Amino acid sequence: MGVVGTCETKRSELIAFHRNLVATAGIHRRKDDEGLRKNKYFSSLDEDDEEKRTTLVCVTSGVSYLGLALVNHLLVLGYSVRITIDNPDEIEKLREMERYEESNLEIIMAKLSDVDSLVKAFEGCRGVFHTSAFTDPAGLSGYTKSMAEIEANAAENVMEACARTPSIKRCVFTSSLAACIWQENVNSNLTPIINHESWSNESLCVNKKLWYALGKMRAEKAAWRIAKEKGLKLTTICPALITGPEFCPRNPTSTIAYLKGSQEMYANGLLATIDVKKVAEAHECVFKEMNGNAYGRYICFDDVINVQSEGEKLAKEIGMPKEKICGDASNSSLQRFELSNKKLWRLMSRPLRCSSEC
Repeated sequence: MGVVGTCETKRSELIAFHRNLVATAGIHRRKDDEGLRKNKYFSSLDEDDEEKRTTLVCVTSGVSYLGLALVNHLLVLGYSVRITIDNPDEIEKLREMERYEESNLEIIMAKLSDVDSLVKAFEGCRGVFHTSAFTDPAGLSGYTKSMAEIEANAAENVMEACARTPSIKRCVFTSSLAACIWQENVNSNLTPIINHESWSNESLCVNKKLWYALGKMRAEKAAWRIAKEKGLKLTTICPALITGPEFCPRNPTSTIAYLKGSQEMYANGLLATIDVKKVAEAHECVFKEMNGNAYGRYICFDDVINVQSEGEKLAKEIGMPKEKICGDASNSSLQRFELSNKKLWRLMSRPLRCSSEC
């Protein structure tokens, strides 16, 4: 009702916002371009700028913390970007974006619960970035048990819409490291490795009420199932706890939900973080390489919190008692694991820190 009632009044805001975005002074764009050209990872920008400018991609949940960072990154690199929003009120969140001159940006309303609206949003796009950002419909209780089912259904809808859109060639799906790390006790003399082949144990997630991990895992598995059934080209990125400027107040539901069980993660050597800009870089890198070297799943992290001082720093950043992160000495008896992001590290050809040589 709210969406229908405000569509006409908000339409002019969409147009005005787009015009302002395109016409804004280019000083920020020039500074970012200079920085990118100095980075060896982006040394080939001039060679494929024209191709990117003719490539329209769609970012779902484009107003989320990760969504905004990804859209900004894609615009800097010259892509044409379409953002899906759930309702006109989300236009205000788009004003948080850095603005670049001559950026090709479109905004369209599409419900993740409505396949037909997603098909309309994806029309003409070469690729989709499904950032899968969700909050509880009740707006109060964070990521609850019901969200796991909602997220899995949304993943199915996105993949079905991709399959029904002839122009779509690639899909990059944002999962979570939480979909990989929750393992039953492993009886081995060797340190168990968590990498792109690892999946969290569903029964364990249910028993521990780790709804965020459960939701991400079910959503990703649903995406892979439909991709295989429909013959879609899919890759998934499994980022650790996403950090960056004001990450907790700007991304509270995912942050708090991810950290449920943080004491056990810390004790097991599995509490990792990744800056939001690096997650955005990883998404674009994988998308660009999907016609060749990119395939399957990718674990994405750059720091593992292994010492108490780092745990206390994280706790302070999110306004949580340090004991909620570091726990106590009794946790030291838990099984230790190692994280490996070597697959992504190799693809990006730049040293995202890897805690294991495996």
